[in-house]
Amino acid sequence: MIKRFPNILLLTGFAIILPLQANDKLVDILKEELDREVRELSSQNPIPYYIEYRVDEIISHNLRSSFGSLVGRNNSQNRTLTTMVRVGDYSFDNTHNLQGTFSMSEQMEVFGSNLPLENEPDAIKQILWRITDQAYKNAASKYTSLRNMPMPVDSDYLLSDFSKEDPTIYYEPPFNENELRFDEKEWIERLKAYTSIFRNDPLIFHSEASLNIILQTKYLLTSEGTCIVQKTKYCQLQFIGSVQHKSGVILPLQKSYTAFQVIDLPLHEKLMYDFNELYRNLLEMSQASLAEPYAGPAILSPSATGVFFHEIFGHRIEGHRLESLDDGQTFKDKLGLELLPEEFTVYSDPTQLKWQGQDLIGAYKYDDQGIKSQKVILVENGVLRNFLMSRRPTQEFHRSNGHGRAQPGFSPVSRQSNLFIESSVANEEEELRKMLIRECKKQKKDYGYFFKEVIGGFTFTDRYNANVFNINPTKVYRIYVDGRPDELVSGVELIGTPLTMFSNIIAAGNNREVFTGFCGAESGHIPVTTVAPAILVRKIETQKSPEYDSQFPLLPSPEKFIDLK
Repeated sequence: MIKRFPNILLLTGFAIILPLQANDKLVDILKEELDREVRELSSQNPIPYYIEYRVDEIISHNLRSSFGSLVGRNNSQNRTLTTMVRVGDYSFDNTHNLQGTFSMSEQMEVFGSNLPLENEPDAIKQILWRITDQAYKNAASKYTSLRNMPMPVDSDYLLSDFSKEDPTIYYEPPFNENELRFDEKEWIERLKAYTSIFRNDPLIFHSEASLNIILQTKYLLTSEGTCIVQKTKYCQLQFIGSVQHKSGVILPLQKSYTAFQVIDLPLHEKLMYDFNELYRNLLEMSQASLAEPYAGPAILSPSATGVFFHEIFGHRIEGHRLESLDDGQTFKDKLGLELLPEEFTVYSDPTQLKWQGQDLIGAYKYDDQGIKSQKVILVENGVLRNFLMSRRPTQEFHRSNGHGRAQPGFSPVSRQSNLFIESSVANEEEELRKMLIRECKKQKKDYGYFFKEVIGGFTFTDRYNANVFNINPTKVYRIYVDGRPDELVSGVELIGTPLTMFSNIIAAGNNREVFTGFCGAESGHIPVTTVAPAILVRKIETQKSPEYDSQFPLLPSPEKFIDLK
């Protein structure tokens, strides 16, 4: 249930949190110590105007199997405290960005520690007191230093450092026994069965299947009056393998399945089929041609499109970057201008838990700054309309839109969640191929590329590195103009610059798919998803993948090869 605080006691600019109806002992302990710190620090100079306690309690189960044998089993539980103290006021505080700090200044203002798992008030409050004292001293010192620096009279410097938002109370009860339970013995046998498929082939350099289950309870209490307790749960079944190419190069392959509940992962029979297919894919990759650098037309599959938009677009519309003097600010002055073909719309929607029956683990109810999640239209009919916002204001947007996110131990900044790419003009797969071949003939190319599967990518957005992106495909095919069968190639990386690539998008397919990943940036690693169609691009550029050589074995495999058909 969501409601506002019915009454808040103000003391020297602070909101003293009154008892929450829910019976949660950890919440009571956190509130009591937060209230005490508020009272004690109100006599200090400078006076803090905001104190935040974030506690992430994580229960995790991890199983790993390699070549038919269990190689890892780990069950853990921990609580991580993340504390932030802000001194000054909303317009100017100790997190103020100066040239040269990029967007890392807020990361230097958070202090963390492990908390006891038992709700022992004295033990927990001792840690809260010590960390809060440390955070306040750091904040006061930083604020005093900033106030003594000459500030340019420039609109970028006059922006507020923290937006004023309404406090919220939201509570979810602890995980129950059914939510915590999973059949560990069954999954050990399943993982061993999946990886035994790869056991007897000397070309398979690495083969590992893992099941990772995360149950996370997120506590957020602030001196503004916010008190939020929410749960999140997801699991991921992942395969990571590599094969030795005939040239000696090691080539990777990866596939993952993600859901909120273990029971919603694919059935065993489906997974056995998929792992056999992965084995065949690795063998095909070992004999495939190694690609040469290329520039020309290409089709990106839905998963490749998702990674493509996440890297070249998503990171550049995260609002906190736009006011950093060290960021490339690719889209800062592009509001109201056309970025994509008119038929394209892009939005972020962390409120959406599922898409066509598939779980979207980039979803959440409240972000890590206590702001309710909301759908944000980013590009509408090709035109840039908005940015993803945390509580760090920009010139155009002064309030959060629920995208302040962080890994435990980090300070939230604006981050992606569930990114949706849509096109009002959708083409059948065969039509996209025909369009690709026409474009190849127009450019006098013998073939174009089809990027079928990818494992991720990265990008740089700052001014001190080339503003490029890099996408790591694992299955890439040449589509020949003369009608020859598609040819699998290996050792390809998709590279480029954002504005050039956007200008080369021609068309979209009619089939959208989900891609799930874990995105790393200034505020740590967070779960994200994309839902995207295939796209046709007029011109892409590739380079060779890094080569990891390994000598072929001198000795035969200990067991003779078993042909799995």
